[in-house]
Amino acid sequence: MNTSVPLTKYGAELLKEELHQLKTKERRSVIDAIAEARSHGDLSENAEYDAAKERQAFVEGRIAELEGKLGAAQIIDPTTLDAEGRVVFASTVDLEDLDNGAKVTYQIVGLDEADLKLNKVSVTSPIARALIGKYAGDVVEVQAPSGPREYEILEVKYI
Repeated sequence: MNTSVPLTKYGAELLKEELHQLKTKERRSVIDAIAEARSHGDLSENAEYDAAKERQAFVEGRIAELEGKLGAAQIIDPTTLDAEGRVVFASTVDLEDLDNGAKVTYQIVGLDEADLKLNKVSVTSPIARALIGKYAGDVVEVQAPSGPREYEILEVKYI
């Protein structure tokens, strides 16, 4: 897997925090749970032991996944971008829905940082794919699950 993983500076920090939490706290608590379950004797019918081993596999898998992503990360600080007003990864875009006049702001982020509640959309989402490369004043059509929608790009910011 030689592909780079695009992350905003903020997204990389979130992944680093999660990795630190897994390595320092979760790993220790799983080891303690396994030791506790072992002290109960027969492991062949020990549900606590099986659950702790399953949790250990999950934690170790997630640690490996995060280390891989951070190792392959291409960290992008939106404040240093100079895309001449074009919508690019990590940019923040103000849009107006041309059907109902509703205004919304989205930041285009990596898959791991996407959170619609925080108006952060994945670079692979239909709306981000429609916006990439466009400029303020452009009208884009987005193939949304509810059908095609048209948006006008009001402003592109690098914040």
